[in-house]
Amino acid sequence: MYIDSHCHLNFPELQARLPEILADMQTARVDRAIVICTTLEEWEPVRDLARAHANLWSTVGVHPDNEGVREPTVEDLVERGREARVVAIGETGLDYYRLGERSIADMEWQRERLRVHVRAARLLGKPLVIHTRSASADTLAILREEGAEAVGGVFHCFTETAEVAAAALDMGFHLSFSGILTFRNAVDLKAVAAQVPLERCLIETDSPYLAPAPHRGKTNTPALVPLVAAELARLKGLDVHEVARVTTANCERLFGLSA
Repeated sequence: MYIDSHCHLNFPELQARLPEILADMQTARVDRAIVICTTLEEWEPVRDLARAHANLWSTVGVHPDNEGVREPTVEDLVERGREARVVAIGETGLDYYRLGERSIADMEWQRERLRVHVRAARLLGKPLVIHTRSASADTLAILREEGAEAVGGVFHCFTETAEVAAAALDMGFHLSFSGILTFRNAVDLKAVAAQVPLERCLIETDSPYLAPAPHRGKTNTPALVPLVAAELARLKGLDVHEVARVTTANCERLFGLSA
């Protein structure tokens, strides 16, 4: 059995096909998934999916790339994070990829938003779901400053260097690999994934995005997460069933999921 540790089933292209997607998950032996919240405005639909389906759980958070949305307070996140089927805070982090004409100094609002999420996670004792893109040094620095190692969590859709991987692992975080791992040109990422201890690996789709090969460019769904597991197994020289078993156990332990 597999767990998709990061997907967006509330996004329109998946929500409209939810019965089909859940059936496809069952066929692919993907028995559970975590639906990730990216704004407070979408919190209720995400929460309601987890309430309605025994094999789905949710998070609460505001993605660092989202502007013009309700800015979360610690109290907002703690209130929502207390719900039984909310297993993590996030996704949160830093994303400097689309700076445009702005400077890194202009991204203080992102850095403060990340600090709010870490403080809420620490109050709740729940793990963090971290997004970082072109901002790994600042992401790691803030996590250290705010004591994020007390709760840990996961760097989702990991695409950073071996040095960033080592720093995240040293803080007690897991690393989650997505369909990017299957891309032919992801040579550096494949080398990093081969070295990360399996006991600290998760697998995800980030669906509807990043469909793994040979479905690259198509709409992704949780049913395709076994393809990520297969590539991770190939890189590590392991049987895919062992990767499925260990990544499932890792996800259960990190997020407190029931079988």
